[in-house]
Amino acid sequence: MNPLLVVSILTIYFCVLIGISFLTSRGADTNTFFTANRQSPWYLVAFGMIGASLSGVTFISVPGNVINTGFAYFQVVIGYLFGYWAILGILMPLYYRLNLVSIYSYLEQRFDTWAYRTGAVFFLISRTIGSSLRLFLAASVLQYFLFDAWGVPFFVTVAITIVLIWIYTFRGGIKTIVWTDTFQTLFLVSALVITVIVIANKLGLNFIEIFERIDAAGYARVFHFDDVNSTLFFPKQFFGGAFIAIAMTGLDQEIMQKNLTCKTLGDAQKNMFWFSLTIVFVTLLFLVLGGLLLVFSEQFNLTIPAKPDEIFPRLAFTELGPVVGIFFLLGITASSYASADSALAGLTTSFCIDFLNFKDKPESVKKKQKFIVHLAFSLLFLLIIIIFKEVNEKSVIDAVLSVAGYTYGPLLGLFSFGLFTDRKLKGLAVTVVCVLSPVISYIISSNAPVWFNGYKIGIEVLLVNGLITFGGLWLVSKK
Repeated sequence: MNPLLVVSILTIYFCVLIGISFLTSRGADTNTFFTANRQSPWYLVAFGMIGASLSGVTFISVPGNVINTGFAYFQVVIGYLFGYWAILGILMPLYYRLNLVSIYSYLEQRFDTWAYRTGAVFFLISRTIGSSLRLFLAASVLQYFLFDAWGVPFFVTVAITIVLIWIYTFRGGIKTIVWTDTFQTLFLVSALVITVIVIANKLGLNFIEIFERIDAAGYARVFHFDDVNSTLFFPKQFFGGAFIAIAMTGLDQEIMQKNLTCKTLGDAQKNMFWFSLTIVFVTLLFLVLGGLLLVFSEQFNLTIPAKPDEIFPRLAFTELGPVVGIFFLLGITASSYASADSALAGLTTSFCIDFLNFKDKPESVKKKQKFIVHLAFSLLFLLIIIIFKEVNEKSVIDAVLSVAGYTYGPLLGLFSFGLFTDRKLKGLAVTVVCVLSPVISYIISSNAPVWFNGYKIGIEVLLVNGLITFGGLWLVSKK
């Protein structure tokens, strides 16, 4: 694709985002940045959450990973559905009843400041790393297909990417993001649908034949019940998916912050219900896209890249025509930015509310500190992306889920302990347990094949981590 065309498309795209930011941030204060004054329409939140939840990882890694695991990832997605419904029925009523801005302040009300700050720190670590990895994908695509041709260093590409996000989020915060994510999700879904249609037409396949062809090529297998030691074994994938959804959505300030901008609990629950159904359908379509990309490559004797994450972008830009190339560019940009802008607002909110005691400060001080925190997390994104580029050797979706299993486990254990026991926690012992739990989980996961007769722990490491945290908290708690 012509680099000048790419720059023109991205320029227009970001001008629209900045325009939305200008309209939505008029009269905004820090309360608007953190809660959108609790006036967001639930249907906009639900639609926008698709882009924020999927991110560039899903957009590129899920289709690419079909070459290795077929449709097995859909087992995880089925688990997601049950996890989302648990959020709808258990966590959302709690958050609205307590009128929370930061969801981690629940831990202070239930336990003490040590538990509260520990939970917030684990969120900051989890979301900073996870969102940086997601943004890494978008920057990598732009680098490979645009800036490499102009001799622009990857560092500069990443810096430009983050600066653009910072510009359209620094004033309106979550209020702006509810609207920009809706806009960006529209392009993400459009890119997905158009690419599937174009490939199906090039292969001469109708809707039914798409699935038949993918199945015949050996990529359509969903369920794995035959090998309990495999990381693809259905119970592992299902329960891992359910608890990942609970942890990475229900216990994540970034995602729940959007839900908490709805006017009422009922609106927020409607949002989560329709979002959960839609995300299952959209993810299935991404798997179908992955199968079609492989079938297309095999039929036309195209070389499949060694890295699965390169399959979709390379075909989109070189083999599937300019329409797919343009929509791919918009789709990867939309998916990555929808996730990253939400993360930046969520991280800023958590740090300001959980560590800077914002509620007792004048508005002028809040604005200044919010600005500094927002900028600091932007720079931290840049640093993590540069480091990850040097050390990464796996699919980004595998890296994201692996990190999540260790960093969200303590959050899962903490909230579960608060919700399902009446015991009390106090002091530094809470932090010690939450720090040791991921370490113990990693040791168990690394040695599981030897200790448990070939059993490999996959994404269910999150559940293992949460259970260890829960058990440790029980030992240091009092009645």
